[in-house]
Amino acid sequence: MRLCTPASLFLTVVAVVLPGAAPAHAEAPPPACATAGESDFPLTTRIHGGPDSYRAGGGFGTWYLELTNTTGRSCAGIHPVVVLVDDDRVLRASQPLLEFYTQDRELPHTVRFETTDEDELVGALADDDAGFEGFTVGAGRTLTVKLRLALTSDTVAGEVVATAAVVQRREDDGDWVGQSDEYRFRIGTGTGADPGPDGTDPASPDPRDGDPPSAHELSGTGLGGLDTALAATALLLAAGGVAVLLGRRRR
Repeated sequence: MRLCTPASLFLTVVAVVLPGAAPAHAEAPPPACATAGESDFPLTTRIHGGPDSYRAGGGFGTWYLELTNTTGRSCAGIHPVVVLVDDDRVLRASQPLLEFYTQDRELPHTVRFETTDEDELVGALADDDAGFEGFTVGAGRTLTVKLRLALTSDTVAGEVVATAAVVQRREDDGDWVGQSDEYRFRIGTGTGADPGPDGTDPASPDPRDGDPPSAHELSGTGLGGLDTALAATALLLAAGGVAVLLGRRRR
């Protein structure tokens, strides 16, 4: 499988998932999901169900990330990383409000985005503070993760492409084990670009009810309060093993 994701983005993705150390409560790292000699990713990854458009300051739109384990072994410690790229590269990390659900709790987890040098936004489906150690996808099984996305009222109209790079976290190391297709959507302003009843989660709070939280207010969630300095440190740690990490890319 040939990937279009550049090495620089891959390193940033790994850095977001690996904040420099495994959680204190974590047990031994899970067995590797990817093995040498395989030509494809072990997890087939697909985004589906999302609305074609969102309105800045409007409600949440719901979509799904489907992870299918094509191997005969279980894959644990799985952290999808959502990558958002807008055509004009003006989307800021504080503007997308992304949440994901796990089976062990009713309330969603919040995703915190970081900005790469190329103005892409990357946010890991991770929450160390809540004890979430990643998804587990059984051998030959499919796991569907529910997400919901909204945009703050100051978001500029434009076109966005969302993809998911999937990393298996193994202590202070990580394997790239999946990459999704593209999910394209528009961001509009005014009253004509809401996701509509097919994409809006009616039970979710509306970001228009009060000021949406900023990225700094969300720093206590997601990757255990991962900040920019810590992300940079983690990136250096990941870069130290660049030959190993890039060798694990599937071509």
